[in-house]
Amino acid sequence: MSGSYIPLLILFGVSLVNALGMAVASQILSPRRSTPQKSMAYESGMIPLGDARLRFSVKFYMVAIGFIVFDLETIFLIPWAVEMRELGWGPFVAVSIFVAVLALGLVYEWKKGGLEWD
Repeated sequence: MSGSYIPLLILFGVSLVNALGMAVASQILSPRRSTPQKSMAYESGMIPLGDARLRFSVKFYMVAIGFIVFDLETIFLIPWAVEMRELGWGPFVAVSIFVAVLALGLVYEWKKGGLEWD
C-alpha cells in the first residue's frame, strides 16, 4: 500500500525543491535598484491620498455583487449552450426560468438605483 504513494511523494518533493529553488534564485539574481517611485503604493496609476482604511460606499459592494451574479450566469450558460440540442426541452425550460429570475433581479436592482454610481 505504501508503495503506491511513492510517486506522489516524489512529485511533491520535486515541486517543493523547484518552488524553493526559484524563490532563492529570484532573490540572488534579481537586481536591487530601489527608487521612491518603486517604493510607493500603486493604486491604478494615481497618487494615493488619505488613509487606506477608509470605509467604502455600499454602492461599491452592490455593483460588485451584481457583477459576480451575472458573471456566474455566464459561466452556467456557456456549457449549457454548447450541449443545448442534445439535452432537450427540460433543461431548456430550467435555464429559461434561471435567466428569468436573474433578469427580474436585474430589473429590481435597476429600479432601486443599484446600478447608478454616485
